[in-house]
Amino acid sequence: MLQQIGIVALGGALGATLRYAASELISTESFPYATLSVNIIGSFLLGIVAVALAQNMLSTNIALLLGTGVLGAFTTMSTFSVETIEMFDQGQGSSAVLYIALTMLLCPLMALIGWKLAESAFV
Repeated sequence: MLQQIGIVALGGALGATLRYAASELISTESFPYATLSVNIIGSFLLGIVAVALAQNMLSTNIALLLGTGVLGAFTTMSTFSVETIEMFDQGQGSSAVLYIALTMLLCPLMALIGWKLAESAFV
């Protein structure tokens, strides 16, 4: 149990660092592109990790490192939520609705694409 917590913590440190780097590199002045980007990329990669784990291509520990740790810290529902509220609060309701729609459509779609690509690659 402690070993698995350490694995998740290590992955989380890497994922959080990557997310911070993305937020520094991607402009978010007019729209929260950084958060949308990390959530789309993370969803795609988690789809791959899920299939790889299900097909025994990854060990449980590697899946914890990558899925729960790296991708769990890389993606962010909480920042998405706060950014959405801030957009509404600043009178940017149409942008907030667009942000919600893009996130809710693209993230599951990218997870599905990652899932299907992994299924075809690992067969």
